[in-house]
Amino acid sequence: MPIILSENFRALFYAPFYATYATGAFRDAGVEVVLKPSPSPPTAAKALRSGEVDVMWGGPLRVMMVHDQEPGADLVCFCDVVARDPFFILGAKPRPQFKFANLVGLKFATVSEVPTPWICQADDIRRAGIDPDRLDRVRDHTMDQNEIDLRTGKVDAIQVFQPHAERLIASGAGHVWYAAANRGLTAYTTLVTRRPTLAARGEELLAMTRALHRTLGWFKATPAQEIVRAVKDFFPDVDPAIFAAAIERYRALGLWGSDPVIQREGYDRLHAAMRAAGTLGRDIAFEACVDTTLAKRAIATPLSGR
Repeated sequence: MPIILSENFRALFYAPFYATYATGAFRDAGVEVVLKPSPSPPTAAKALRSGEVDVMWGGPLRVMMVHDQEPGADLVCFCDVVARDPFFILGAKPRPQFKFANLVGLKFATVSEVPTPWICQADDIRRAGIDPDRLDRVRDHTMDQNEIDLRTGKVDAIQVFQPHAERLIASGAGHVWYAAANRGLTAYTTLVTRRPTLAARGEELLAMTRALHRTLGWFKATPAQEIVRAVKDFFPDVDPAIFAAAIERYRALGLWGSDPVIQREGYDRLHAAMRAAGTLGRDIAFEACVDTTLAKRAIATPLSGR
């Protein structure tokens, strides 16, 4: 019986998940994985909890939120992939000495599609001594609209991920002011399952983790153009040169972890941001949401090959 794996939503920074599937790494690890598209993170989480899928990839943020609302919930993160924040602040003009205080008085458009980017960004701003509520913030536009608005001068700065950032940089219409990955580890995207599935299908999930561990190593050593060729079918509308440049930028920022072990430091940083935002009503222990057993076994018995 195959493992049904749900995507969170379609995003370029999830490229290692698509590459593991497209390059046959799951097959080489001895596990059959069926990739199921999802229109949104809440839809993926609902499918996981109902048993429609066995595993999803997504943010530990949602796992923490479930545990906050339902003590004793069975959702658990077990394989790290996106270890840092993939979002950027871009401005219409270069600002090489950017400080968060520079956002005060500007019209700043932030991400509306998902909660994690602004929760984390607001925490950065708060730690810099700035009240995020002081900002003239556009809260309800999509990243597509944010990109258009920066190009047309309707806003001074925007928060986006790739490939929006790379398109703006390549055209000269946008300049990177801040890469959120530079704050350090932030537990951003992991494989998530239910604890009964972790117990009943542990060897298959170990094989999945070994496959992703190999892919993370492949991402470090492989030319960006080759990575793009492997996953281009998932992103037919992204120009290959822009895609390759986005991969290079993310790689230079250390976006993807070197191994699948979820780090407490990254979890704690995300947890602190959620507590500061009021997203969590209480502290949620690392051990309640994370199990690193399979990831550590995967490192000890790596999958050979590409």
